[in-house]
Amino acid sequence: MNRVGYGAMQLAGPNVWGPPSDPESARRVLRQAVELGVTFFDTANAYGPRTVNRLIGEALRPFPEGVTVGNKVGAGRGPDGSWIITDHPDTVRRQVHEALADLGTETSELTYLRLGGDGPAPRSDVPLEDSLGVLVELRDQGLIRRIGLSGASPRMLARAQKMTPIAAVQNRFNLLDRSGVQVLADCEAQDIMFVPYFPLASGQLAGYDELTGPARRLGATPAQVALAWLLRRSPAMVVIPGTTNPDHLRANIAASEVAENLTDAEVARLTGLVDESKAVIDQPHQSTLDALSSLAESHG
Repeated sequence: MNRVGYGAMQLAGPNVWGPPSDPESARRVLRQAVELGVTFFDTANAYGPRTVNRLIGEALRPFPEGVTVGNKVGAGRGPDGSWIITDHPDTVRRQVHEALADLGTETSELTYLRLGGDGPAPRSDVPLEDSLGVLVELRDQGLIRRIGLSGASPRMLARAQKMTPIAAVQNRFNLLDRSGVQVLADCEAQDIMFVPYFPLASGQLAGYDELTGPARRLGATPAQVALAWLLRRSPAMVVIPGTTNPDHLRANIAASEVAENLTDAEVARLTGLVDESKAVIDQPHQSTLDALSSLAESHG
């Protein structure tokens, strides 16, 4: 798998709500990503809702060999566009079937259960065993091949693994926010794919010498260096930057080359921006949520 994937959230309308102003442009970006070698696409029923999954299905089906779409269920949107956890077993089952219909496929290669551990939505009172049990049941029926978690603490990951193998964990993690570091360590030890969301810190990376220095030396952008650091930070990492801009798409994919040329000293300085020993999984700060909202409205 290409370790630079594509996060599809920005393909929806402003605030990740409704359709984009130019659906055909969104479909072109998806097809271009495949042409440039992207093999992993990240999406969710909640994006739109259902808008982005439909765009992916329209653009890419039948999915080329080797392409994996990771879709999140267990989260949704309130009438006001707010993010909510929707992990009641009946809802999870319905969302899986909706995603299969929207993507136009009979089997999901990877379905994540969205937990409330590190996202903007409040935590749910539904026991993990009930909601995750639906994904296990659907996997046994052949509708899902692999199961993942999003927003998982190490404790929740261990609890889930008593029920089923976990193929991937998607948590918030980037150069400035290491809240997922504890579960990242577990993923490394257990050969589980770790997919950081907000990989570019929602546009908050400007002005750091640790980024601009390597960027100048390599003729790269600070964003490329931030993605390259993630790739160097852990072999378990698969990054999913998102964009609607073809030039930004090419630049994001080129981050893998930048990663090969970062020096160990540069990687160490970037890692040292945050004391990872003090990082714990938590809800995002309001500044992060505000930045995400602005990013979604600007469409990268």
